[in-house]
Amino acid sequence: MSSSPARRPLRSVISEPAEPFLYRIVWVLGQLLRRTTRQDWRGQQNVPSTGGLVLVANHLSNFDPLALAHFLIWSGRWPRFLAKASLWKVPLVRTVVTRCGQIPVERNSRDSARGLTQAAAAVRAGKCVVVYPEGTITRDPELWPMAGKTGAARIALETGAPVVPVGQWGAQQVMPGVRPTLPRLLPRPTLRVAAGPPVDLDDLRGRPLTHDVTREATDRITAAITALVAELRGATPPAQPYQRAGATVPDPRPTTDSGDHGHQDGPGENR
Repeated sequence: MSSSPARRPLRSVISEPAEPFLYRIVWVLGQLLRRTTRQDWRGQQNVPSTGGLVLVANHLSNFDPLALAHFLIWSGRWPRFLAKASLWKVPLVRTVVTRCGQIPVERNSRDSARGLTQAAAAVRAGKCVVVYPEGTITRDPELWPMAGKTGAARIALETGAPVVPVGQWGAQQVMPGVRPTLPRLLPRPTLRVAAGPPVDLDDLRGRPLTHDVTREATDRITAAITALVAELRGATPPAQPYQRAGATVPDPRPTTDSGDHGHQDGPGENR
């Protein structure tokens, strides 16, 4: 079942303290999204209101972080995204992401592990950390989730925190493709977001973080996200997730999208 986003004042929805700047920017963005898009939100009861949390989602568009943040905030959590460190080089953006507590990640470098360490520390401190396991906007020709990288699984298994999967659909109508573009808001798009119950990783917790363990956890995370996307789309997903060029497991399905389009991977590559 779907529900409309809460119309209550933000301070009555979220109990975690934050500086006034964050309330102001969230209020402005929330008003804009409500007036320019429709929301189809499902499973908000699956987002714990307190405690450390790893939230994992599919990545459709440069716009979907806004849709996901809107959903999470009105579900009662301030999200901390793992975001590319280059955002901290843009003056105005640097101010926003720093004051909103986002976590910089140096992509494709030896320093990428630092972002995972900071993310794990935030989870241990009781924060909600958002990770896109795909590491980048999906290259699947039909926009299904790609095979995930192991960063989110590592954070969850190291901290013992629950992993809540989220499926998204509709943001690609606002900003299609992998390059930033001006938003397309006509006809008025519907941003669909669904949170599922925590991914069952209990049998993997406490074991050494070998490749097999983190790969198994990641595959379960990917399957849970894909099931939610299938529900939102009313469609059947592929039997195997799309594998990008250079992945360790070959993609069994043909694709015409062989390029990288200049978009780099995020943290948590297979190890």
